[in-house]
Amino acid sequence: MENEDVREVLREAEHSFERMPETIEEGLDVDDAELVQLRRACRLLAAGSLLLDRGYYTVGIESAFVAIERTIQFRLLHDGAMGPSEVISSHRVLYQRGAEVGLDDGTFGDELAELWTQNRTKTYYRLGIATKGQAEAMLELATVLHQHPVDGSRVSYECLCEV
Repeated sequence: MENEDVREVLREAEHSFERMPETIEEGLDVDDAELVQLRRACRLLAAGSLLLDRGYYTVGIESAFVAIERTIQFRLLHDGAMGPSEVISSHRVLYQRGAEVGLDDGTFGDELAELWTQNRTKTYYRLGIATKGQAEAMLELATVLHQHPVDGSRVSYECLCEV
């Protein structure tokens, strides 16, 4: 592939984000920031499960971690502890903010951050090889973590999960 071919494809990708949306993913066509995060978490859990069934353990683990983060962001938005336009790019800070609003006892966020640092990084960057057992455990963790704050919310009926 020549450099100009790549640049043309890059330009097309950039333009695709500048155009008015044509076909929006069903279920994510909501305006409320908290519902977008909630439903993204639902989709990530479903995708992680499908990928696990297909033998894609690394991506299943990645989906689980991102679903956890979308769930925490949902709850922060839901509780007014985060603004709709606020971006938290640090995993550790996000987990700590979740602890601050009572999602866990404080040490849980630290343990989750350590799990992310020690294991997600290894499997994602192939310093370690993901296994089926790891992917199953992470998806179970993400599912349980998702249900707790969703069940305690006033919008639990908005969850798209088929649990």
